[in-house]
Amino acid sequence: MRFTVMFLVLMLLGGCTTVAPEPEVVNCPEPKACPACEVLQCPDPEVQIVEKIVQVPTPVITTEPPSATTAGDMHLPIIGAVEWVDVEPAGLRMQARIDTGAETTSIHAEQVRLVEKEGKRYVRFSVPDPQSDELVPMELRLRRQVLIKQHSREPERRFVVRMWLTLGDMRSRVDVTLSDRQDFEFPLLVGRNFLVDAAIVDVSRRHTQAM
Repeated sequence: MRFTVMFLVLMLLGGCTTVAPEPEVVNCPEPKACPACEVLQCPDPEVQIVEKIVQVPTPVITTEPPSATTAGDMHLPIIGAVEWVDVEPAGLRMQARIDTGAETTSIHAEQVRLVEKEGKRYVRFSVPDPQSDELVPMELRLRRQVLIKQHSREPERRFVVRMWLTLGDMRSRVDVTLSDRQDFEFPLLVGRNFLVDAAIVDVSRRHTQAM
């Protein structure tokens, strides 16, 4: 009898198995953005979904205001320190130095000589063409003569003639001194006799007028 009871107990113990409980599955609902951090949080504080937020900087576009083309009460055109100028009657286009410190306009001339025709005095001279370097002969009525005093040199007498100059929309017939400008960068110098009441000079600019 005792053996039978023990056998039954052993049978019962051998047939009994321990089953581990299944883990609880936590279903995270749709994440909510946390306004105070860069973490998306579930309602359950033990479950977090971390997402890196990349902030793309907004490009800053800067545009400089267009340069003014006129100024002053008279709305005079603004020109630069160097401009293209048409010279007539030679029909030449050349770069000119704009100089408010010079009273009279001057141009480089070669083979200059004074001639008299029918009791009137004329000046014959040649102006080099900047494009071809060829000499363009000219003959214009003598306006006057000027005496130029130079340091450590003898005074030089120069002839003055009248020419048409066109700079952009400005066109004027002015006195032009014939001089030797071989040592200067520009063959033409535009002075105040062309600029007064015609333009305002901005020395920081160049070639502001259309060619």
